Amino acid sequence: MRAALALAKRGLGNVWPNPAVGCVIVSDGRVVGRGWTQPGGRPHAETESLAMAGDAAKGGTAYVTLEPCSHHGKTPPCAEALMAAGIRRVVVAIEDPDPRVAGRGIALLRAAGLSVVTGVMAAEATELNAGFLSKITRGRPLVTVKLATSLDGRIATHSGESRWITGEAARQAGHLLRAESDAIMVGSGTVLADDPELTCRLPGLAERSPVRIVVDGRLRLPLTSKLVSSANDVATWVLTLEGADETRREVYEDAGVDVVELPGNDHGIDMVEALGVLAESGITRVLVEGGAHLTATLLRHDLVDRLVWFRAARVMGGDGLPAAVAFGVDHLSQMPGFECVDVRPIGVDIVENYRKI
Repeated sequence: MRAALALAKRGLGNVWPNPAVGCVIVSDGRVVGRGWTQPGGRPHAETESLAMAGDAAKGGTAYVTLEPCSHHGKTPPCAEALMAAGIRRVVVAIEDPDPRVAGRGIALLRAAGLSVVTGVMAAEATELNAGFLSKITRGRPLVTVKLATSLDGRIATHSGESRWITGEAARQAGHLLRAESDAIMVGSGTVLADDPELTCRLPGLAERSPVRIVVDGRLRLPLTSKLVSSANDVATWVLTLEGADETRREVYEDAGVDVVELPGNDHGIDMVEALGVLAESGITRVLVEGGAHLTATLLRHDLVDRLVWFRAARVMGGDGLPAAVAFGVDHLSQMPGFECVDVRPIGVDIVENYRKI
């Protein structure tokens, strides 16, 4: 199962709207098949693994990180494929909460006489597919906020200088986070300040660049920005308020940008609604890279599930720009709570991983 989970991780950021699944087939004490969900979500991991195993799958055991599907979609059910291949035992990490599956795949296998074991490395499988599970059970993607700050939580000097607070190793790790995410989100202020590309620039992973999303209630995104000029090459979405200027919207769309109009609230775009729309579009994992206003908005509405915090061993002081602007905390009990799950050095910096309590 550990090997199947490692295979499944290869699909993160590249298989939405489907989950990232891994499958290992063992027969007579040796691995005869390995597979993981392919780009775009098809073929499924079980199909890939069975194709590798061929006739050697007969009588074997399949280790699968998520319950095999039982419904007919663009491909036949994986549960039926396992049965047809002669698999006799299936070990499943977690059940699939998708209403089209939800235990039916396991029931189908057992009804056909296969031995089924569930719950093996369930915690690890749940964490790996936290985005897909969030989309199905909560109707919104998993939201991870990535921060690169000084030790005292500053993202830029008072003049706006921010490149580079952290070192090269931390920046490369940030690009890997992009490759494992379905979408990367920033506020329009970040684009105005930095004119970022928001692509994955690790060698060999350029095609793994996520959908680029700009939260821009007033359509301030410059038409000359790198995001707009490359929108025909890398998917770029702009989330804006309802009633957007029609002429400006048409110019964006002519450049290849998808403009999504959303309702607002006292703080701008309704981010609860926005995340719901992203989930409906198939997005399961969103990486938020700034700025301080967007981060504060998400924290205010309890929408941050994970924090990945890169800290440089330097102190900037109170005149630096904070990671999040004020968002209405009057009492300690109002602070969003997280638990630290990992801390490690990365180059000259450290990275801390937090999960929402």
